Amino acid sequence: MDRRQGLSVRLKLTLSYAGFLVIAGTLLLAAVWVFLLRGRSNSLAVPDRSDFLRVFSPGSFGPVVFVPAGILVLAFLLVFGLVGGWLLAGRMLAPLIRITDATRRVANGPLSYRIRLPGRRDEFRELADSFDTMLAQLEAHVAEQQRFAANASHELRTPLAVTQALLDVARNDPHHDTRELVERLRVVNTRAIDLTEALLLLSRANQRSFTRTRVDLSLLAEEATETLLPLAEKHGVTIETSGDLSTTTGSQALLLQMTMNLLHNAIGHNLPEQGVVWVRTGVRADMVVLTVENTGEKLTSELVPTLTEPFQRGTERVHTGHAGFGLGLAIVKSITRAHDGTLTLTPRPAGGLRVTVHLPAAPTRACTDGDQVRHTPGAGSAAGGLPQPRRDM
Repeated sequence: MDRRQGLSVRLKLTLSYAGFLVIAGTLLLAAVWVFLLRGRSNSLAVPDRSDFLRVFSPGSFGPVVFVPAGILVLAFLLVFGLVGGWLLAGRMLAPLIRITDATRRVANGPLSYRIRLPGRRDEFRELADSFDTMLAQLEAHVAEQQRFAANASHELRTPLAVTQALLDVARNDPHHDTRELVERLRVVNTRAIDLTEALLLLSRANQRSFTRTRVDLSLLAEEATETLLPLAEKHGVTIETSGDLSTTTGSQALLLQMTMNLLHNAIGHNLPEQGVVWVRTGVRADMVVLTVENTGEKLTSELVPTLTEPFQRGTERVHTGHAGFGLGLAIVKSITRAHDGTLTLTPRPAGGLRVTVHLPAAPTRACTDGDQVRHTPGAGSAAGGLPQPRRDM
């Protein structure tokens, strides 16, 4: 924004210091005249040059030299206030100048620069520390977006390259079985569509562009279990659900997607035989809790925090026929954060993972016709055109 040049803050503070000092001196001289010298003279004469010279004479005192002496004192206070105020304002504004220089440097350079203002805590130090914290978060966010863009480009390039290769084979071999080609193209295209829908879902959750309604997590857990039960039976995984009424506010479709992602993830990363998944819901203080826990391979404490990064995959899958894109827990994290909740991942000592979602509990009140607490199975998949659950770790 273009602005007209004005007085600097340092000059304004200097003028303020000098002005207050002159005013204080004037009031002090007035008080001296009123209370000490007023009875010795009826009026104050306008001084001339000789009166100013008499001020420095050792024998001159009293009301006769009061006015010229007062003028000289005020002139001294004015000069002293200007010089002292300029130096003092410069010293006081030095941290602010340093912060301004850092802002310009960051605007035209890397985000890795930090102010690191020394000294004890005051308003300027708090501002500098807040600026450093903002830069750290911004740098991490930019780096995350860059990694996400690079990984997304890589993931989308793969099905396109496969499609191009299949089409080249078909063009070079006119007698190639078209039915096989069409089927392989369908599989590759389906995977590309699923990835695109997952990216759109991730963006939608990050933007918080949804309407909040009352949602019971226990019903979502039951619906997700019912939907994914055939997949669990196919791979010999037992699902155990338990919990009480756990009502929160948010998007029913997104929260169902979150629950299905967690359950699908727990099934896909389980033991080859006799695996178990535990799904529990409950209320703790003013929070509702959804916990999905599964058996499986042991995970290191260093690996677990990285599982929520986009396109981050954990250990090798037991069920290789259900490979995903590494967006499952990233979507869960985004949905949880969009609902003002927290996501906690904890490795189980015996193997597997425990994922806990804390969401704010819905205010206790009577349900109205507009409250969407119950829903029919399958409604979450149809609402909003959401993709199938992502279970990548």
